[in-house]
Amino acid sequence: MKTRIWLALGLVSLFLSGCQANEGAEGEMEGDVTTTTIEGTEVIHIGFSGPLSGSAAYYGQNALSGLTMAVDEINEAGGIEVDGETHSLNIVTLDDKYLPNETGANTRRLVQEYDTPIIYVPHSGGIFATQVFNEQEEFLLAAFSSEPDITQQDNGLTYRLPPTYDHYVDPFASYQMDRFGPKIAMLPTNTQYGLDWADELRPHWEAMGGEIVYDGTVDFSKDTDFFTIVTNALRDDPDVLFVGGSSEPTGQVMKQARELGFEGGFLIMEQAKLDEIANVFNGDLTELEGSVGVAPLSYNRHEGNAAFIDKYEERYDKVPGSEAGYHYFSMYILTEAIKAAGTATDAYEIRAHLNEGLKEVPPEYQLYDVPEIDEGGGMVTAFTMAVIEDGEIVLTVQD
Repeated sequence: MKTRIWLALGLVSLFLSGCQANEGAEGEMEGDVTTTTIEGTEVIHIGFSGPLSGSAAYYGQNALSGLTMAVDEINEAGGIEVDGETHSLNIVTLDDKYLPNETGANTRRLVQEYDTPIIYVPHSGGIFATQVFNEQEEFLLAAFSSEPDITQQDNGLTYRLPPTYDHYVDPFASYQMDRFGPKIAMLPTNTQYGLDWADELRPHWEAMGGEIVYDGTVDFSKDTDFFTIVTNALRDDPDVLFVGGSSEPTGQVMKQARELGFEGGFLIMEQAKLDEIANVFNGDLTELEGSVGVAPLSYNRHEGNAAFIDKYEERYDKVPGSEAGYHYFSMYILTEAIKAAGTATDAYEIRAHLNEGLKEVPPEYQLYDVPEIDEGGGMVTAFTMAVIEDGEIVLTVQD
């Protein structure tokens, strides 16, 4: 924990000088996002700093798409009433290229130039860098990451969207070991999130009687040909390959493994989605036999998310994933929290009314089963494990 805090402090020192050097820079929006505000209303600017270019751009754009869709719907419905006055919402986006120091600079800029009470960040490195100062700057950090430490920082202005990955480790590992065997090769993304996921899995796998036959990482920001590293990972004939990161490059690693003759199972970090990975295999789920991951949103359709899935497909001509779903749902929670708090500017009050906001979200916008938001600011979400068996995605509800 101390190592991460000192790292974040170091990142702050880097971007503070960067902010000073950028004084006077134009505050134009990036990411091709347009939201239509309501003429004559007070505007609440919602910030977003995420990867909109580079290897993780697809992931960042997916997150942003759900947020944009929610804001447009809320404005089209007449906005929100706060303390007797109508407000509309506007998204301001900045590309951080998946780099924590860029995230820190972006979030400070969003506060200074747009007075944003809420800023979304969809990756753990950027979230930890931002947590160093968001309480002092008094903005609510909407954090999209499954990293458990995010809500263990005693940060009173953090709101974590997805469930934490420590809930996945035991069921994912148990399924893979029971089906394929005890030898695992570790090949996650080399981001802080990937390293932390591996740190959680490694001792658990060994405690179950498993053996780690290869322990490496993949740098998706630099590597485009995975032949050498996958060949090394498969050298000692593992039964299971641990992979993850953004869906597209993760799928490329898995495809390379299959082409090299790997017939075992894939234990997949939840950032990568099975349906998106399948696109790398031209939709052929048989190539993903034995994979375990989180349930794709479109495969877990119910009353609360059916309308969203249909509207999203019509708007974007693609199937929504959890990045879009959680950002969409969270925006509705936040607008209800703002109304309950009676303020669009006091981030502490908005944070204090999140549970009230959650309870007021209409059923047709409740995309996930979330009974509460815990004291640390994390959404307590029931999750469903997905496995691929006989060429089909099979869902198993986890307690």
